[in-house]
Amino acid sequence: MNTTFKIGLALLSVTALACSSGKTEKSAQQDAASEKVEVVRVAELQVQQVARSVEYSSTLLAYEEIHMAPASPGRIENIAVEVGARVSKGDLLVQMDRTQLHQAEVQLRTLETDFKRFDTLRKVGSVAQQQYDQMKSQLDIARSNVAFLQENTRLRAPFSGVISGKYFEPGEMYSGAPVAPIGKAAIVSLVQIDRLKTLVPVSEKYFPMIRKGMEVNIGVDIYPGETFKGRVFNIYPTIDAASRTFNIEVAVDNPGGKLRPGMFSRVTLDLDREEALLIPAIAVLKMQGSNDRYLFIEKDNVAKRIPVVIGKRYNELVEVESEQLKKGDLVVVSGQARLLDGMKVKVEGN
Repeated sequence: MNTTFKIGLALLSVTALACSSGKTEKSAQQDAASEKVEVVRVAELQVQQVARSVEYSSTLLAYEEIHMAPASPGRIENIAVEVGARVSKGDLLVQMDRTQLHQAEVQLRTLETDFKRFDTLRKVGSVAQQQYDQMKSQLDIARSNVAFLQENTRLRAPFSGVISGKYFEPGEMYSGAPVAPIGKAAIVSLVQIDRLKTLVPVSEKYFPMIRKGMEVNIGVDIYPGETFKGRVFNIYPTIDAASRTFNIEVAVDNPGGKLRPGMFSRVTLDLDREEALLIPAIAVLKMQGSNDRYLFIEKDNVAKRIPVVIGKRYNELVEVESEQLKKGDLVVVSGQARLLDGMKVKVEGN
């Protein structure tokens, strides 16, 4: 019994010694880690003025679009343009049958001759004033009829643009019925593309901030990284009760012809300017398995971990929000991936 007790006591002493040695070694490693100094680079946190902006999706539209058609049905004598043709204001686009126009012009010339005779007779008192007034009314009606037929027999471009649609051929009858592709009655369609516009629904909370003439930035997916300038030229006066939005119209100059009606676009409105904390985006770290973001600041040669919420990005800078950050803090921008909260650091260059 004594021998067994002595052996057990010896084993316990060895085990205790081993545990004590392990704890001492682990504690030494922790102490060594706590004394480890990481070399880092820092940047001073600055408050900068930034534009507070919102982005909306929209579709580009022709600044002006018109579907050309005469006032009454008739035979199409000639169509002087094809789809894609550029035309100038006043160019002849469509020539309708001129039979009615010729008849009206002959009648007008006859009435003009008769009116001259009546005018001469009135001066010598051979025609009653009532007859003279009736003849003058007939002449005015005839002139109006000729002007109307001229306008609707020769369809001319009301503005410079591009022919976007042609729905008949010369010799066909125009009936006045709507054309399937556009749902309107037309022989040809004309659009202005040297200047475009877009209709943007904006949240009602921004109504006081929108003003005519304010500049906006427009981007299209087929030209990544390129920005086109536009200006607000119309603000709708009412708010849509269902969507709580109001519409604005933005004009976009398109001198190079890169943009086209129907393109998908993104319209960015700079609504206000305010102060924000901006730091290099590389300083912000993301916690694995979550969307939580954080960074480190250096204070008295010690790294302090600060949770942050990120805002908008401005090129290589990012906006951050945190109650623990203030202007002048030294944010770690290099070496932060190796840091732990409370770790000693040395600022490079110090």
